Amino acid sequence: MRRTLLKAAALLPLASRARAQATYPSRALRMIVPFAAGGAADLVARVAAQGLSEQLGQAVAVENRGGSGGVIGSEAMLAAPADGYTISFHSMSSAVLNAGLYKNLSFDVRRAFVPVSWIGSVPNVVLVNPRVPANTLQELVALLRANPGKYSYASSGPGTIVHLSAHMLASMAGVEMVHVPYRGSGPAMNDLIAGTVDVMVDTMPSVLPFVRGGQLRALAVTTRTRNAALPDVPTAQEAGLPTYETYNWHGLFMAAGTPAPIVQRLEQAAIAAVRSPATRQRLVDVGVEPQGSTAAELASFWDAQLALWIPIIRSSGASAE
Repeated sequence: MRRTLLKAAALLPLASRARAQATYPSRALRMIVPFAAGGAADLVARVAAQGLSEQLGQAVAVENRGGSGGVIGSEAMLAAPADGYTISFHSMSSAVLNAGLYKNLSFDVRRAFVPVSWIGSVPNVVLVNPRVPANTLQELVALLRANPGKYSYASSGPGTIVHLSAHMLASMAGVEMVHVPYRGSGPAMNDLIAGTVDVMVDTMPSVLPFVRGGQLRALAVTTRTRNAALPDVPTAQEAGLPTYETYNWHGLFMAAGTPAPIVQRLEQAAIAAVRSPATRQRLVDVGVEPQGSTAAELASFWDAQLALWIPIIRSSGASAE
C-alpha cells in the first residue's frame, strides 16, 4: 500500500504538467524584445505579438529589454521559467552576430534557445551619395577597384549588420573602402546624404524615404528577389555579384527546456499568424518580407546563418565586450 501511494504521489507532478500543457496558454504571455522601443525590431515584434495574441486568445505583452546588442534581453529571457509564458524575439544581431562579437557571453545562444518560427526578413540596399559617379553596382565596383582606399562606407557601428554587409560586399568584390563607424544608422545616414561618406548598405525601411526623395541612389537590393517597395532596383545577383546576399531577419524563440508540446503550439500559432492576411499586411507595411516558417526550418536556417557570419565577423576584426 505504501509503495502504491508513493508511486501515485510521484505521478502527480507529471499529471499536473500534462494538464498545464493541454490547457496552454491559460494566461497572458510576455515577449522579451532585446532592443529599445521604437526601433525597427520593436515594430516587427509588436506586429508578431498582435498576431500571436489573435491566434492564442491571450494577450502577448511586449517587454523591451535593450542593451549590449541584445545580450541583456537574452539574459532576462533565460532567467525566466521555461514554462512557455515568456517568448524571446530575436533579430539577426542577437541570434547570430553576438555569438561572434562577444568573447565571454554568459550563454551559448544555440544551446540556450530553441527555435519556434522565422517571422520575416528585412532586405538591405546598397546605397551611394548621388555625387558618387556610379549608377549601377557594377560601376561602383569598377570605381572602387580603380581607386583603392579613396572611397568610404558608413555603418551604424562595428559589428552591426550594416557594417558587416558592407564589409562582405568589399570582400566579395575585391575592393578596398574605408570604414567610418557611427553610433546608429541615423547619424550615418545623415553624413551619407551630406556626402561626408560615399557608400552604405542599410535596411529597406530606413532607406526608402531618402531613395524615393532622391537624396540617395539605390544600386541594388541584397536579397535574391527584387523588392516590391523598390521594384526598379536590381538584386545584387542581377547586378553582377551572384553570391552576395545579406539581410536582417526576425524570429521567435523559447528557452531551452520548454516542453515540446508548448513549443509546437507556439509554432502553429506563429505560422497561422504570419499566413493570416492581416498580420502579413502589417509586416509588409513595416518593410518585412513575411516567412512564417516551421521550427525545423528556422533551426536549419539559423545554423546556416551562424556558419556564414561567424567567419565574416572574424575577418572584419569587429568585437564587443
